[in-house]
Amino acid sequence: MQNKLVNLKQRTPLYGQLVIGPPGSGKTSYCSKMKQFLEKLDRKVAVVNLDPANDNMDYECMVDIMELITVQDVMEQFSLGPNGALIYCIEFLEVNFGWFLEKLRTSNSKYLIFDCPGQVELYTHHNSMRSIFAKLEQLGYHLCTVHLVDSHHCSEPHKFISTLLLSLHTMLQMGLPHVNVLSKADMLKEHESKLAFSLEFYTEVLDLSYLLECVDNSMIAKNKYKKLNAAIVSMVEDYGLVSFYLLDLSKNESLVRLKNAIDKANGYVYGAGEEKNVNTLLACAVGAETQTERMEKDIDLYRD
Repeated sequence: MQNKLVNLKQRTPLYGQLVIGPPGSGKTSYCSKMKQFLEKLDRKVAVVNLDPANDNMDYECMVDIMELITVQDVMEQFSLGPNGALIYCIEFLEVNFGWFLEKLRTSNSKYLIFDCPGQVELYTHHNSMRSIFAKLEQLGYHLCTVHLVDSHHCSEPHKFISTLLLSLHTMLQMGLPHVNVLSKADMLKEHESKLAFSLEFYTEVLDLSYLLECVDNSMIAKNKYKKLNAAIVSMVEDYGLVSFYLLDLSKNESLVRLKNAIDKANGYVYGAGEEKNVNTLLACAVGAETQTERMEKDIDLYRD
């Protein structure tokens, strides 16, 4: 099998991002918006739907797993629930990797956005997704994981601790370069009064002992899970791997910041033409500002 993969290896490097995250985190909306944004930069982009239950796509996908198998068909044929059927579908895709690879090679696009299922077990305990993308990496695909989590979890300390654990576990399980994202940042204003700390505390994952104090004082915790929360926080701090980017899909500045982080993670190098298009988009968004002013505004986007 290893020799076959070597023989199939791409001569021209291909790049991509695996968009994962819990249900409701905005994965499909992100895929659609990021595709449109990258196309404005003249990047040849295609979206791959890997969710066998995704019947609400608002983008044109190059490859659709639902042409191979669907959750609904599996549920009816094997009398499985939705979670079991989804796992079956992903295992079926792994077995039919040849079909998947052939579909990928029908496109001229050199950059792929993979819209993945929302079942978190697929990225924390199950091995099929990791195996599928490990094979693609061996074939010359330069990939990274983009993990979306709804930013409203910042408003409740115990939920944010769960988010930290989920992010860390996913990073270790998938074994790919990884970018964590707090999505729907435009809605944070609704929860701003509930935030115990500044946004930088959550994005940079600063001293989490303060977060534990908030949990201990909450009506929900009542110190019942004090030791467990402390152990989780200690583990996250020991690894020192988790940090987040804020994402507001309505702002080009936010998309540029995230694009830059993803490009750094998967090794994508863009040319001068794409850089010029980025500057044009930012100029349209913020007016005739200098490059320094745009960078400063980008950094302070969510601190004001």
